[in-house]
Amino acid sequence: MKPEETFDFPLRWAWHGIQRQYNGYASKHDLSMTMGYVLLNINTVEGTPSTQLGPKIGMEASSLTRTLKTMEEKGYICKQADLDDRRKVNICLTELGKKKREISKAAVIQFNKAIQQKCNEAQLNQFFEVMGIINTTLKNENIFKENEA
Repeated sequence: MKPEETFDFPLRWAWHGIQRQYNGYASKHDLSMTMGYVLLNINTVEGTPSTQLGPKIGMEASSLTRTLKTMEEKGYICKQADLDDRRKVNICLTELGKKKREISKAAVIQFNKAIQQKCNEAQLNQFFEVMGIINTTLKNENIFKENEA
């Protein structure tokens, strides 16, 4: 099987291209793609519990911790203790963080519009259907389990 005939090759190739595009744009605004993604997943009014943020965006705890530390140092977020349970910490957007969130949101919209303009509705539906199948398979099956003899 040639690499271009596998499912993972075009996904990886596209993902690297997407990262290059987003990171190139984000760097002009003192952001990274990861920071933008985090900003977009923080509740703008109430904040988001730090324990919910990682699973929500599919980030490992250690990577998320580093990213949040950087974002706090840059003044994009602040941490606030939960009023009901002091052990819990909410991640909240600062005013600067809200501005950076809008920049991130605009980038996502622009990227999606660029792709949508090149595809018809049937192609888009088919893409999302196949991606759904891939994600369901990854979530529900151990693809590499040993054959039990």
